[in-house]
Amino acid sequence: MKLWIKSPLAILADGAEGGIVVENGVIVELVKRSATPVHEQIYDASAHVVLPGLINTHHHFYQTLTRAHPNAINKELFDWLKALYPIWARLNPEAHRIATRLALTELMMSGVTTTSDHHYVFPAGLDDAMDIQVDEARKLGMRMTVTRGSMNLSQKDGGLPPDSVVQDHDTILADSERVIGKYHERGAGAQIQIALAPCSPFSVTRELMRDTATLSAKHDCRLHTHLAETHDEDEFCLATFKMRPLDYLEDCGWLNARTWLAHGIHFNDSDIARLAKHKVGICHCPTSNMVLASGRCRTCELEDAGAILGLGVDGSASNDSSNLMEGVRHALMLNRLTYGQQVTHLDVLRWATKGSAQCLGRDDIGEIAVGKQADMAFFKLDELRFSGAGDPIAALVLCGAHNADRVMVAGRWRLVDGTPVAVDIPALRFVHQQAARLFLQ
Repeated sequence: MKLWIKSPLAILADGAEGGIVVENGVIVELVKRSATPVHEQIYDASAHVVLPGLINTHHHFYQTLTRAHPNAINKELFDWLKALYPIWARLNPEAHRIATRLALTELMMSGVTTTSDHHYVFPAGLDDAMDIQVDEARKLGMRMTVTRGSMNLSQKDGGLPPDSVVQDHDTILADSERVIGKYHERGAGAQIQIALAPCSPFSVTRELMRDTATLSAKHDCRLHTHLAETHDEDEFCLATFKMRPLDYLEDCGWLNARTWLAHGIHFNDSDIARLAKHKVGICHCPTSNMVLASGRCRTCELEDAGAILGLGVDGSASNDSSNLMEGVRHALMLNRLTYGQQVTHLDVLRWATKGSAQCLGRDDIGEIAVGKQADMAFFKLDELRFSGAGDPIAALVLCGAHNADRVMVAGRWRLVDGTPVAVDIPALRFVHQQAARLFLQ
């Protein structure tokens, strides 16, 4: 049936002042002010600011279990990882499931309709980690790019992670093919897609990087990894591979339009030109970068050169939150410090929607436009923080919106009155807190 989402308070779309019409999970009409479209149902959106559904392009769901961990606070990346890797080695299937459910729920409550997750920790017994994540995303009704992460370079081989959380090369590639074959959906409206995601230059071998790129090309699925996050990584790559991180990436066959990278902080001008030339995506993670004191992504230089820029919350132990709307505000504030007033609220919202969709290789989401999937986030301005705000869309960013009132995915309400329709929040919080105790012992 045709649903008219009528007369929003504000909407991030040109020519839709009178709302939009949704049919079969797709936006079929933008309604001009005072016009009345053909419709069978109406939803009165006059109290809502309507955005395209936010899209999170980098996360580590399992880390919700180790937020603000006493062993890891006030540390930079390498020391932070060294403190947490032995703790993450305790991850088991049930804890992973609960962490995934909580992260997905928290993201949706902040207005996210599509997310990716970079899971690369595989202690013994967690072989079905990807299956668990697909199951939880389907239950909640979110779209998800499930990245089959990997690490095979442990401490004994000169890498950073302990032996107990890595897998061997052949196991990783075999499971990657299994997951692609079982879950990867193609075309407009896909709910689950698979990407391949070796963790970082300091936790995987060159052989695995190259073979993963070959597998990605074979199946036409996307590639993801951390890159250029810290100066420590630069030093590691120079010492180990005799080249800088982006040169190493190119040497491994990754410099192509299937790739998006997390962080991308320490790129020089030559790097930026190459990234743009090859249409590589960069996921800006402002909150995590500030918490870990990693540095500032050169967002404006990347966009000016023609590179793709998206937004991510990063892991919930380097951000301590899974709230992308909060991340949008942090992106504005951090980039204002670097670039001044040229970075606007519309820029950071674009990074979190259309830019993030491009990072994931999708052109069916990220915009409120005819033919796009009906994925939207609805926010109210009924809190004290918004009182007196003149521009409703700017107010969401500048006044610090945190929670959506409603979320629609593929034309179906998945969040109503601030609560996911498929989740018992108090029960989830209880079981998650119980699971987290395992990591504090």
